[in-house]
Order: sequence, then C-alpha cells, then structure tokens
Amino acid sequence: MQDLSDASLQAFALMSRELGCVMSTLVQTRHQVWLTQSPLTEGCRRALRAVPVTPGELFGSATQETLEQAAQARQTSLQLSGLRRSLGTPRLPPKAAPSHAHIQREAMAYVDLGGPPSHLMVTFAPLPVHCPGSLGPQSLTEPWIQYTALWPPFWNFLQFLLDSGCSHSTLRVYVAAISSLHDRVDSATVGRHRLVSLFLRGALRLRPPTAMRAPAWDLPLVLEALSSPPFEPLGQVKLKWLSMKAAFLLAITSAKRVGELHALSVSDTCLRWNSDGSGVTLWPNVAFLPKVLPRNHLNQPIQLARFDPPSEEGGYELLCPVRALRAYISATADIRQSEQLFVCHGGPNRGRALTKQRLSHWVVDTITHAYAASGRPPPSGVRCHSTRSVSASWAALRGVPLGTICAAASWASPSTFSRFYRVNVATPHPMGVVLMTSSAVSSQ
Repeated sequence: MQDLSDASLQAFALMSRELGCVMSTLVQTRHQVWLTQSPLTEGCRRALRAVPVTPGELFGSATQETLEQAAQARQTSLQLSGLRRSLGTPRLPPKAAPSHAHIQREAMAYVDLGGPPSHLMVTFAPLPVHCPGSLGPQSLTEPWIQYTALWPPFWNFLQFLLDSGCSHSTLRVYVAAISSLHDRVDSATVGRHRLVSLFLRGALRLRPPTAMRAPAWDLPLVLEALSSPPFEPLGQVKLKWLSMKAAFLLAITSAKRVGELHALSVSDTCLRWNSDGSGVTLWPNVAFLPKVLPRNHLNQPIQLARFDPPSEEGGYELLCPVRALRAYISATADIRQSEQLFVCHGGPNRGRALTKQRLSHWVVDTITHAYAASGRPPPSGVRCHSTRSVSASWAALRGVPLGTICAAASWASPSTFSRFYRVNVATPHPMGVVLMTSSAVSSQ
C-alpha cells in the first residue's frame, strides 16, 4: 500500500511539473507575441522579457518600473557616449529626430508642389488623369498629408523595392505583410488604402509582368541524353546519375513544384505500387502545406503510369518514370536514413533527407549535362521551376484537356497556364509522348 501511495505521489508530482512547464511555455509565447507586435524598442522588449510573471496579468505591476529603468539606462548610455565623443574630436551635436509638426510641414510642402516627392511621383504618374481615382492636381490634399505624416519611410521603402527591380507581385507581398501588422488608416487596412492601391497600379504600369513565350531549354535534347550513358544502363550507373534522372523524369511528368516533389515519401502510407506493376501513386507527407491551399489541392497524389512505347519507337522505354523511380528506391534502400523520397547520394549526409535547393540543382544539372554531352552551350538562367511550363506546354500540344493540366499542376484556372506558363513548343517530337502517359491516365 505504501509503495502504491509513493508511486501515486511521484506520478502526481511529475504531472504537476509537466503542467507547469506547459503553462510557462504558453505564458512566454503570449508575452513574445505581444512584444513582437508592440511598437516598443528592442531595449524595452528585452527588459520586459525579464519581468517576473504575475498570475492573471500580462506583465504585472513591475512593468512600469522596469520600463522606466530601461529608459534611464538608455539615457545614461547616451550621455556616456556623448561624453566619450566630446573627449575626442569635437563634433556637432546629433540632429534631433523630426517632430510630427516638422513632418506635417514637409507633407504640406509636397502638396504645395503639386503632389508627393518627385521620386514617388514617377510611380504615380503613369496613371491616366481620366482614370477613376487617379492622382489629379486636387487629389493629394488631406489624404496625402495624413499618410505622409504617418508613414514617410513606407513610401521610400516601396519605391526602393521598385527601383531595385522588384515586380508588382513582389510589392504586393510586402504590402500584405506590413498590412497584417499595422493599424488601420482611414478605416481601411494599409493594403486597401487608396494611395497604396494607386501606387501599386502605377508600379504595375511601370513594370508589367513578362511571360516567356519560348522554352528556355530543349526537352527532346534532354530526353535523348537520359537514354544514353552516364544515365544508362540503369542497373549499372552511379547513384548520382540515377538520382538526377529519377528527379528530372518525376518533375517533367508530374509538372509539380519542387516543394511538392521534396515532400514525397517512401513510407507505406505515401507510396503505393500497382499490383500489376503498371504504375505507382505517391502522396506528399501529411505535414506538408502546399503553396496553393484550396481543399482540392491538399494532399494531392501523383499518379504515374508505366511507359510502354510501341515497338517501332525503340529506346523510349528508357524514359519511363516508373522504371527510374523503382530503380532509385531500390538503390537507396541500404543507405536511406530518412523516409523522404529523395536523399543525398554522397558526402557526409549520404542517405539523409535532401534539401529543396539541392533537389532543384539536380534537375538543373541534368539539363546542363545534356547540353554539354551534345556539344552545345548550356542555356543561361535555367531554373527547376521551368519544368512546369515545359511539361504543361507539351501536354497541351498533345491534346490533354486544360482542366487535367491545371489539376496536375495545382493551378486554379486555365488562365494561369495561358498567361504565365504556356510556351511555344510548336514542333512536335515523338519523344514528347512520354509526358502524356500519366496525364492521360488521370483524365480517364
């Protein structure tokens, strides 16, 4: 009975300790979130992190005293710093930070000159005067005064990004990030404010999106190289070349993003071979979150069918993605230290999970090696993401329905493919049929 009581007390003590750790973690997390979103300086944040926890309160009664001590310590440090400077070479006193009234006068000066500063007006200028909501002579009065007074660094930051070569879509990402943390202005979020919308529209006119209409590299040339050494014979090649071939064929036949390929797994729940050997189905890891989050794109499988070309098209069976994938999984079984599909084939990380960047390099290196093997200079600026446009364009050329292509590539509508990904692969090639097998199976 005594032993049972002791065991119960020990279990209760362990539960109490674990519960305390969980509560402490939650409190610290709450503090960290609040401090991250607060306008306090980093010194004040560090001071508040050291304040003892008070039950029922965010920081407790010692907060005010702690902030005053931090401010006093900062003031003393500034005084000592000024004293050290005075002992050295005489310098002018530091310029005081501009007051709100000073910023207001600058904003009024901008309005007196007819609008925002010249470097910002270049962005606003492309908007036609007749356009609804455009920046006419009388449209930059109170809104511009208020917004300039509130956020002069905001406009300079956006213009800096635009001058640095950032696209309109990149600017929208930055604006969305700032809008999620900043207070509303004129009862609207920062991203929906009228002046911000006009600035983004001007940026779009200055730097419209460009779509590549010609493929960056020749798919038939790469497929030809994959059918010869050092990628064949498949049972005798080095693991490096087998890894590159499997990665490229999987990327070109699935039209998936590199992040989705990186999330594939060899676990029993994520990899299913057809009982008759006619194909394979792969699912991403359940913890993977795709770039596109609609429900029909979550945990979307990749279905690959075995490629059996007609007898008169000899050699094309060497391009079967199912064959390459089976050989790759078998070759990495002895060194595998991770359930991730693609693992490192050499070096100190041999057998460990591969990074997305290295997986992208495998695909690009395959294209580069194919050009080098044919004696042609490799194309410049090749990216792994280009396999999506090349794969989808070949599929469209072969008559695969646009709905099937968009579903395989996780595109919301055919317009995404037409506007940004479709390239001209007008010259048909018999080897392009390797891209169609898996898409044709999924469309049936």
